[in-house]
Amino acid sequence: MGFLENKNALIVGVASTRSIAWGIAKAMQREGANLAFTAQNEKLTSRVEKLASECDSDIVLPCDVSNDEEINQVFEKLDDYWDHVDIIVHSVAFANKEELEGDYLDNVTREGFKMAQDISSYSFSALAKAGRNMMQGRNASLLTLSYLGAVRTIPNYNVMGIAKASLEANVRYMAQCLGPEGIRVNAISAGPIRTLAAAGISDFREMLKYSENASPLKRNVTIDEVGNVAAFLASDLASGMTGDVLYVDGGYHMVGMV
Repeated sequence: MGFLENKNALIVGVASTRSIAWGIAKAMQREGANLAFTAQNEKLTSRVEKLASECDSDIVLPCDVSNDEEINQVFEKLDDYWDHVDIIVHSVAFANKEELEGDYLDNVTREGFKMAQDISSYSFSALAKAGRNMMQGRNASLLTLSYLGAVRTIPNYNVMGIAKASLEANVRYMAQCLGPEGIRVNAISAGPIRTLAAAGISDFREMLKYSENASPLKRNVTIDEVGNVAAFLASDLASGMTGDVLYVDGGYHMVGMV
């Protein structure tokens, strides 16, 4: 029996088999969780449905996280399948590609800044607000994905670094707010991984190469390694942990000089 046996987990952000969210979904299914998924739009729905079927799930719900009505509808529809939710995984981030290159101040815009904050950070709060009633009394867990650019300057990461800093602060405030209800909130700061979202960052291959060479493990991490830590964090094995950001990056975050 897995350590997530009979837990209900909503996975927000699967786009392909290269998604970090996919690594998390596979790990959670392996440990016995029942899974539901969201799809950002009609174009992605058939792809997510195929991935969901690989996890023995037929629950795929539309959700554009920039739309509160759609977020609320996710939980209204999910109530037709489940009477509670134990886990919500938030693996969503976005910034305009032209703002993820070169000089930060040269490329940042008011609208781009707002969009990055809305989709990459606020949407985590929005999911928690909408799913709160279904999570109460469950020793439930909320989990999101961050990156080292939240606390260190990373070339070309720019406005997304600021959005991730906001997201990590969000984790702490949400943990304080939801703790009395038995709901835990944590984040994983994963090392660079070649995903569809990462492709929008200028010179991402150089980021991968540098991380590989500088990390103590001398390699980059995989979506499966992130998934394993996510499964643990969402389980009762981590029942005393909330408001934390755990690094899964081969130790790169603690290196000064190599």
